[in-house]
Amino acid sequence: EESLQMWDLNKRLEAYLARVKFLEEENEVLRAEIQSAKGSPAGESWRGKYEEELRALRDALDHAFKEKCTAELARDNLYEEVQQVKSRCQKEQAAREEAKKQLSLSRKELEEERRAQIWLKERAVQLEKEVEALLEVHEEEKAGLDQEIASYSQSLESFRCAPVAFQPVEVEDYSKRLSEIWKGAVETYKAEVSQLEGSLCQAKENLWKAVENNHQSQLQLQHLEKDLAGLKARKEMLEESLAQQWQEQRGEAEKFQLAMEALEQEQQSLRVQIARVLEDRQQLMHLKMSLSLEVATYRTLLEAESTRLQMPAG
Repeated sequence: EESLQMWDLNKRLEAYLARVKFLEEENEVLRAEIQSAKGSPAGESWRGKYEEELRALRDALDHAFKEKCTAELARDNLYEEVQQVKSRCQKEQAAREEAKKQLSLSRKELEEERRAQIWLKERAVQLEKEVEALLEVHEEEKAGLDQEIASYSQSLESFRCAPVAFQPVEVEDYSKRLSEIWKGAVETYKAEVSQLEGSLCQAKENLWKAVENNHQSQLQLQHLEKDLAGLKARKEMLEESLAQQWQEQRGEAEKFQLAMEALEQEQQSLRVQIARVLEDRQQLMHLKMSLSLEVATYRTLLEAESTRLQMPAG
């Protein structure tokens, strides 16, 4: 009965030993594979490849961050330039309004000068008419005085009286006085005419100055309009380039975000694979420990059985 039990135990022990040997061989094979994977150039290349990809992605991320910073600086510079352009446009708009005001004032002055010139022309024509009327009146008075003198001379010749009592001395004095008065009036009208001519020349000069100022104001206004159109075109170009840079930066940010998400997914899958490998290794270690304990137990049993069998012989 004991021999049957020993034979059964031996069979079971052989089975367990074969299983332990098989598991140890598998363990050795797995250990060799792990060591070869760790020390082999393929594993190193795989690891180096992923490290190189991670390094390249980090460099790309740093480069994208630097480009983002440069784009932000360019955006700030463009914003400042746009603000400067806006301020310059406002200044030129104010200058344009001021030029329009000066142009309107020049037009008003030109109208006033034209009105003054028209009034001076009318005044000169009126004075010429008055001078002609005075000359006609003077000629008529002179003709009347000549007729009176002739009538007085005829009446004096008809009377035979003393010539001293009837000499036309008073008439000649009156004629001289009238001629002096007429000369004074003519000189006065000449002075007034010369003064009006001077005023007319001054008005013409002022009119020419107003026309010249108007021309200069129109040229300045055209120059300001050209500058304003150029600044508007530059503003539109800057806004378009800024929008294009924003679009490019947004597209690059989306690409890097997708790349980061793919890397995170790959990292998560690698973590899962490493966890599975560690779990398999832990199970193998537990199985090895249990088999080692079972082998030790069977060894102790065999040693005890062998010592029991050897004791009667001794």
